[in-house]
Amino acid sequence: MAKPALPSSAATEWDRDAALTTARILLEIKAVNFRPEEPYTFTSGWKSPVYIDCRRIIYFPQARSKICALAVEKVHRHVGYESIETVAGGETAGIPFAAWIADRMSLPMSYVRKKPKGFGANALIEGDVPVGRRTLLVEDLTTDGASKIRFANALRDAGAVVNHTFVVFFYGVFPGAFETLAKMDIALHSLCTWWDVLEACKDRPYFSDAALSEVRRFLENPVAWSGAHGGITSAEEAMARKAAAEE
Repeated sequence: MAKPALPSSAATEWDRDAALTTARILLEIKAVNFRPEEPYTFTSGWKSPVYIDCRRIIYFPQARSKICALAVEKVHRHVGYESIETVAGGETAGIPFAAWIADRMSLPMSYVRKKPKGFGANALIEGDVPVGRRTLLVEDLTTDGASKIRFANALRDAGAVVNHTFVVFFYGVFPGAFETLAKMDIALHSLCTWWDVLEACKDRPYFSDAALSEVRRFLENPVAWSGAHGGITSAEEAMARKAAAEE
């Protein structure tokens, strides 16, 4: 299976440099976990030898400052300087990143709940409902895009205009993420993928050669790897499991 294609917006020299910088930061703060011998099971049902803990970023001030600076530059380059009017974070991991990004962009910020609390327009959205405003949906990461769809739908149902979502880390391997979001007219923007982490690992021996080899096998055919280790094998099943888990 060939290496998955990245969106055209990730092909510039700046994007490649930003991706490797982000990957090196994540490796340095030990947000990257390789465990081929005991695979992780995601809520969606995918099995994976790799796991990223982007929540660790919030503890490291210099790391988070650099990542947020790169995030804002990414949005400006690929969305526009005046194309976003408000920022919304997804509960819970997306909230701090949305706050930092909104602050740097001098924009209002809200957050979207996973489940309703209360009644009316504010049942799912805290802060204020960005009715008619071009809204950037922010989370820390995405595997297959499922949670972005639910958050985007909640914002749209409340009257927001959502055509862009940003994450620090995109797994870049499981099927369906770009395609599903594209059907909803939502562009996914990210700083870094697992391929970038593997590239950054060439600089320093963060992990054993055996672990890196197994991770590469996973990245080259994640669906088959998941199935061979007891996980799901389709994007449709991933969406159904995530929806069931959050009911």
